[in-house]
Amino acid sequence: MKNLALIVLVLASLILFSCQKDNSTPQGCQFMPSSKTAPASEQQDLHDSLLAHNIQAIKDSSGFFYTINEPGSDKGITDLCTTIAVYYKGSFFDGTVFDSTAIGYPAIFQLGQVIVGWQKSIPLVKKGGDITLYIPPSLAYGDKPVINPNTGDTVIPAHTNLVFHVNLLDIQ
Repeated sequence: MKNLALIVLVLASLILFSCQKDNSTPQGCQFMPSSKTAPASEQQDLHDSLLAHNIQAIKDSSGFFYTINEPGSDKGITDLCTTIAVYYKGSFFDGTVFDSTAIGYPAIFQLGQVIVGWQKSIPLVKKGGDITLYIPPSLAYGDKPVINPNTGDTVIPAHTNLVFHVNLLDIQ
């Protein structure tokens, strides 16, 4: 079930919210950084959720919040074509986990293939880093719910703030 949820999240990210492609970018990278910023109303709602759960986090100018638990060392992410390996857990503010990697089975992908909130936040840490992300809907899945294609069940409702705990294992 966890692998299915991971596939659903990656596919939804690719289809709905991956960044634009452009063959003219430096170093042959096919992904362009997103300039997307969450609307003020979403930023306020996310801030209110953090306060309600007594969570202190840093606000990024694009509207997500984060806490760096461990900055990591060694090399950092150079662009959206960087392949990374992560362990992660995605949940809602009520603690319900909607997806996670299994220990020993990290998720491996190019950064440009995932939601804008991850594209903007994961580069804040280096290899070995650990970060907690609080992402508003427009930097995640927005007004489109994430649906399990096998069951038709809603995995992530539309307009939902998301919490991710991400451990950046490797950068290739």
